[in-house]
Amino acid sequence: MALQLGDTVPNFSQDSQLGPINLYDFAGDSWVVLFSHPADYTPVCTTELGEVARLRPEWEKRNVKTLALSVDSAESHRGWINDINETQQTTVDYPILADADKSVSDLYGMIHPNALNNLTVRSVFIIDPNKKLRLQITYPASTGRNFQEILRVIDSLQLTEYHQVATPVNWKDGEDVVVVPSIPTEEARSKFPKGVTEIRPYLRFTPQPNR
Repeated sequence: MALQLGDTVPNFSQDSQLGPINLYDFAGDSWVVLFSHPADYTPVCTTELGEVARLRPEWEKRNVKTLALSVDSAESHRGWINDINETQQTTVDYPILADADKSVSDLYGMIHPNALNNLTVRSVFIIDPNKKLRLQITYPASTGRNFQEILRVIDSLQLTEYHQVATPVNWKDGEDVVVVPSIPTEEARSKFPKGVTEIRPYLRFTPQPNR
């Protein structure tokens, strides 16, 4: 059965260019972005892996660890990483799982036969510190991922985890948020002292509470 939002993600152990990785041990108390690639030495993936490395300060600020996957070997990964570092002018220092036996790919439903035969599609999984799946996005092989959007989603997830708000369309960190419908307006005015703007009884905005 395919993973669904809110499910506890299955644990696994798999080789990487940095040695064996056990997901739960690797994650610890952090959030994890697990993202897969069709194969090593592919052009779009090269740009993606470089971008994830460049964004290291952003991941760390959010207590996020990144974990890539490709079905090629750890030795192949090491050679590819040299190319990525040179062409993307960065340093890939996070693990890339060497899922040669496709055990992780199968476990997480990363192989879509109608799309890429037996290769992994561009899947993204955001996993919270409780090992719950909080987001899953699958891109076609021809479309590079937008990791600024992944960061935006993490900002939203981490904000709404601890405050009774939701984030509206195109929201970015620092902008106004939506009061959840379960809170009556008068209670909301007390709960959110920065102010509540009521557009409709069900549509109410407040400044981001943790800012």
